[in-house]
Parts: sequence; C-alpha cells; structure tokens
Amino acid sequence: MMDTSNHLLPGLFRQLGLPDEPAAIRAFISSHPLPPRVALADAPFWTPAQAAFLCQALECDAEWSEAADELAVLLQQGED
Repeated sequence: MMDTSNHLLPGLFRQLGLPDEPAAIRAFISSHPLPPRVALADAPFWTPAQAAFLCQALECDAEWSEAADELAVLLQQGED
C-alpha cells in the first residue's frame, strides 16, 4: 500500500510522540479504550501536550482531523 499523505494514523502517532509501527498502534488501541461520550482529546490517557494537539486538530479541522477522527473511532471500538 502506498501512502500518499503523512497525515494518516502512523503519522498522527508520530506527532503524538508514540510508536508508529502497526503492532504498536494496535496495542495502543486495544489497551486504551475511549469511554462512551468522551471526546478524543478529553481521554484520560493523553499528556496535556497530546490532548492540546488533538483538540486543535479536531476543532480547527486541521490537516490531522481525519486521522484524529479515525483514531477516535478505533479507540471506541477497542481494536482495528
């Protein structure tokens, strides 16, 4: 699969300072469930800097918003 953008899930994980290998992303998703009705940026497992980045990405519909939305869905499902 050819990535045409750096603003996919692995890129978002890099921006958040997290490991971006597929296995690491799956492990993070399975071990960090997003509670119902909790916004992605409000999840308790983010550092303040990570939460601020996600909040800005989602509120400003920034270039990272699509990847952030995808991450929110995956965390709500608990797996990819």
